[in-house]
Amino acid sequence: MAVDGGIPASQDVPDPGPSRTRRPLTETEKRIIEHQGTEPPFSGEFVNCFEQGTYSCRKCGEALFRSEDKFDAGCGWPCFDDSLPDAVRSIHSGSGRRTEITCSHCGAHLGHIFTGEHLTLKDTRYCVNSLSLEFQAEPQPAMAEGAH
Repeated sequence: MAVDGGIPASQDVPDPGPSRTRRPLTETEKRIIEHQGTEPPFSGEFVNCFEQGTYSCRKCGEALFRSEDKFDAGCGWPCFDDSLPDAVRSIHSGSGRRTEITCSHCGAHLGHIFTGEHLTLKDTRYCVNSLSLEFQAEPQPAMAEGAH
């Protein structure tokens, strides 16, 4: 398996280290994030979440996607047509059927990327497991005093 540019997937992935105190992964999260599993379609917490905010890696907390790039592909998983710069790494399998996506910071399995489906103008679909993500909503602006 090779990462973009032909770098083996096992190399060049920094250890997330103890930089943040993280809640330990559940057994189900480990199956998805550490063992390249897939959650059942339409079962994830973020499939129908369209609040404004940022989606981060569940394993290390690094920001990965913005809600502005999220769209409903009807496939049962959260989908984005773009990621934050240098946040997501694509790993091309030998079969060429699917391209895995991982967190560039810690190597956590996120899901897969698809192109050529013409679902958005960017023609890219990052199909992500909800269990691989955390969501941080943008703060809502305070209502002005006296506004009704």
